[in-house]
Amino acid sequence: MAMINTAQFKKGMYVMFHDEPHMIVDIAFVSPGKGSAFYRTKLRALNTGRMVEFTFKSGEKVEEVYVETNEGNYSYFDGSNYVFIEPRTFEQYEVSAEVVGKDKIYLKEGLSYRIQFYRNVSVGIKCPKSISCEVTETEMAVKGNTVNNALKPALLDTGAKVQVPLFVKKGDVVTISTETGEYLSRK
Repeated sequence: MAMINTAQFKKGMYVMFHDEPHMIVDIAFVSPGKGSAFYRTKLRALNTGRMVEFTFKSGEKVEEVYVETNEGNYSYFDGSNYVFIEPRTFEQYEVSAEVVGKDKIYLKEGLSYRIQFYRNVSVGIKCPKSISCEVTETEMAVKGNTVNNALKPALLDTGAKVQVPLFVKKGDVVTISTETGEYLSRK
């Protein structure tokens, strides 16, 4: 296993913490006026799903965990697991609802996702940078309601709720970012 410096930390990276593999869920670099800089992190244990907050000193070395990644097209939800199918071999990968978590609103049938495995157990998914969704519910814009960058709430076919410009209406197809959850464009 490779040792990495805290300056190389990124969201979604896997590291060994207290002899257990963890995923970095959130990270913040803090440089106080006095004293040395540090990295405040939120870690999720791969085996238990337990969340832990920990502060690493700047420059500290940590062991990076190797996670295998396979491609799979989202197929369906069976009540407890999301099922993905490898397009070339038709092998099925099951990912539990706990592992998918909040990313479930970015799952669209037929789209390709990267499923991550640690010791043959699914531990995460990587969504495409953006997805296209149909607007299923939104308010009608009122004429004269044209303040710069005015936004209104919209519900998408995946269940995601996003803020969209006033000109977007029910039935439009919009592109949203899976990293920020924000509206990008209308098709």
